[in-house]
Amino acid sequence: MWVLLATLSALCLGFYDVMKKLSVSGNNVLGVLFLNTCFGALFMLPVIIIGISHGNYGLGNTLAGHGYILIKSGIVLGSWLLGYASIKHLPLTIAGPVNASRPVLVLVGALVIFGERLNAWQWTGVIIGFWSLFFISRVGGREGFSLKHSRWVWMAIGATALGAVSALYDKYLLTRFEPLEVQAWYSLYQLVIMGVTLFVIMRVSGVSTPLRWRWTIPLISVFLTVADIAYFYSLSLDGSMIAVVSMIRRGSVIVSFFYGVVALHEKNIRLKLVDLSMLLVGLAFLVVGSLE
Repeated sequence: MWVLLATLSALCLGFYDVMKKLSVSGNNVLGVLFLNTCFGALFMLPVIIIGISHGNYGLGNTLAGHGYILIKSGIVLGSWLLGYASIKHLPLTIAGPVNASRPVLVLVGALVIFGERLNAWQWTGVIIGFWSLFFISRVGGREGFSLKHSRWVWMAIGATALGAVSALYDKYLLTRFEPLEVQAWYSLYQLVIMGVTLFVIMRVSGVSTPLRWRWTIPLISVFLTVADIAYFYSLSLDGSMIAVVSMIRRGSVIVSFFYGVVALHEKNIRLKLVDLSMLLVGLAFLVVGSLE
């Protein structure tokens, strides 16, 4: 059952990336992100309302608990800002593999922050993962998206790095608070932070690109919310393995990759397919190493 839930989460994450691409192309990135945070907070609001109605004001009823979630909201929002901006300009067949390298960065972070030791399988997976990032940047250079010259590639890497930081921070948060409670409150705080950010930017620099409504915008939040709920629930089931679940979720890149191939007719597909295969092999090494 937990494998099926992880697979559902991966499929939803793949369509989440596709909806992002369709929503931000030729559109106002900050406006789309703000609407996404609105819908995300709205979907999770019943959790907060039900808790308050029972005298539970969330996260241990302490200011410190809410402070932890404010930090998480800032990290996730930073990742989203970079990710939305990069996916607007990058082909999905480049943005997808970069984002799928997140488990590699999480493992490196666990090594540095938590002092975890990597075995030979994991080190091999890390090396292959970093090599795949270098390889995709070389392929992207043929389309004007190299590491040396493209800020969008660096934004995609920055979004992935912040996503890895968020995952490592989750490891701490989920030992203290319930997963659904964390998701609900950070969705609400994201909306507040994004609202203030958008207001300041509009006052300082104005809006250069108009915001156009598209029905793919609320679907971003729908797919992300379902993906997160399936992910948290899969981890709560007996016998579930975080290494395997994480690997399956990164398989979401297959959905966005093939959408870029079939629907968007993106270029240099053979070389990008080599990179995607290399990345998936690297993730497989991480899973095998984690199961030892």
